[in-house]
Amino acid sequence: MKAYVLNKTGGVENLVLSEIEKPTPNADEVLVEIKAISINPVDVKTRAAKELLAMIVGTEPPVILGWDIAGKVTAVGENVTQFVPGDSVFGMVNFPGEGRAYAEYVAAPGDQLAKIPPGTSFEDAAATTIAPLIALQVLQSRVKRDDRVLIHAGSGGVGHFAIQIAKHLGAYVVSTSSAKNRDFIMALGADQHIDYQRHKFAEVVSDMDFVLDTMGADVLINSLKVVKNGGKVVSLPGPEFPPEVKPYAQKHNIDVSFVLVESNGADMNTLKRMLEDGVLKPHVSKVFPFEQLAAAHLQLETGRTVGKVVVTL
Repeated sequence: MKAYVLNKTGGVENLVLSEIEKPTPNADEVLVEIKAISINPVDVKTRAAKELLAMIVGTEPPVILGWDIAGKVTAVGENVTQFVPGDSVFGMVNFPGEGRAYAEYVAAPGDQLAKIPPGTSFEDAAATTIAPLIALQVLQSRVKRDDRVLIHAGSGGVGHFAIQIAKHLGAYVVSTSSAKNRDFIMALGADQHIDYQRHKFAEVVSDMDFVLDTMGADVLINSLKVVKNGGKVVSLPGPEFPPEVKPYAQKHNIDVSFVLVESNGADMNTLKRMLEDGVLKPHVSKVFPFEQLAAAHLQLETGRTVGKVVVTL
């Protein structure tokens, strides 16, 4: 089968389309013929940075990156009872770890997948994986009805799902983006939009119960200033915070933390139900063929992607 092998960290030229042996599923796995995969900022960052590759994947090159898959089950291990060959499935597989999604076939743990709802395309299913899982795993235990929630970069992959999930939980949602994406943000259900290019969000909102920071650095620091005493902030860029963050948070009784998403079949089934109920509507802004996977990485690197980027096979 064909797969992209990363032989060393660095630029997209290090993603080499190669011929490798098709995997055989073990007792707890299913073999999935891939129809679509989703590309995320973590894909780009682990491709480029040796330290992050070691932290997320847990091994040195050569590796096969990618975690978000949608496709057809072609074989099942002897312990798998929830899927049969022919089922359409989606999920984020083996994260953290080596997902091996940049390939024509993936052997994936059965307990990390869900069936694709009828009427949902492989492209939309692939998009509804790591990004909404992050949002779900962050929000479901931290946000309750009538909370005031600030979501940064609401037009991005994680952000556009986080707005929808926070609204589903009953929160009042404020989100930042550029002016050109205001209508998109509001259509997702946000109650208030802040144009970050014209306004400093810390001068617009206050007394927030929760902030989802997808940017880090100054955005994280200023996010602390808009959170009420006893509020919460989750920062996604990484576990290392600027030095002033923790002392400020302790002084003002703010819970600030980093969350690393984990593969979880129960959460994938929650996302499946949200798709079925119309709670979640993924936005796929660009689709690339498998042969142009490097171009998909370059698109993510622009930092201007609205919603998700998907690669089809």
